[in-house]
Amino acid sequence: MLGISIPNLRALARKIGKNKKLAKQLWDSKIHEARILAGMVDEAQNVTAKEMDRWVRDFDSWDVCDQVCMNLFRYTKNAPKKCFEWAGQKDEFVKRAGFALMAALAFAKNDMSDAEFKKFLPVIKRESTDERNYVRKAVNWALRQIGKRNKVLNKEAIKVAREILKIESKSARWIAGDALRELTGEAAQKRLN
Repeated sequence: MLGISIPNLRALARKIGKNKKLAKQLWDSKIHEARILAGMVDEAQNVTAKEMDRWVRDFDSWDVCDQVCMNLFRYTKNAPKKCFEWAGQKDEFVKRAGFALMAALAFAKNDMSDAEFKKFLPVIKRESTDERNYVRKAVNWALRQIGKRNKVLNKEAIKVAREILKIESKSARWIAGDALRELTGEAAQKRLN
């Protein structure tokens, strides 16, 4: 790590603009901040599923994972499909990427339908027992972001969180409890209304 802040990386990315060749070089450098910057300057419309899989296998920290999912992968045509693929993987950061990408898609303004987001909920429930910190936090993040998208998805996410709460797992109870606090809270409900 070089210690370069995200705001400085964003400023640098704005100066550089989109540049696929440079993004590849930055990624291949294996430098922490260079990989985050690669996700900011790559051309989402030209990112293939194979490239996404190659990058996700290189994830070795939560922040590179989350930044690449938020700044690049969510804008690719393969993003929804990769959520399902990666969420079922054993590798901690690949699995985290599946849920971080769900959260990034839910956070973004896009044309995904409520029905498409509802398909993520059974996956969230299924994987809620993973005790690994980086995974459970991403599962929680995905559930909360989907539930904050609109009133319909809020109701569905609350329903799933209540189901998760009944699972005999410390991780599941934490995910559900934290999500329910936020999704049923006054601030979330006021914003949705």
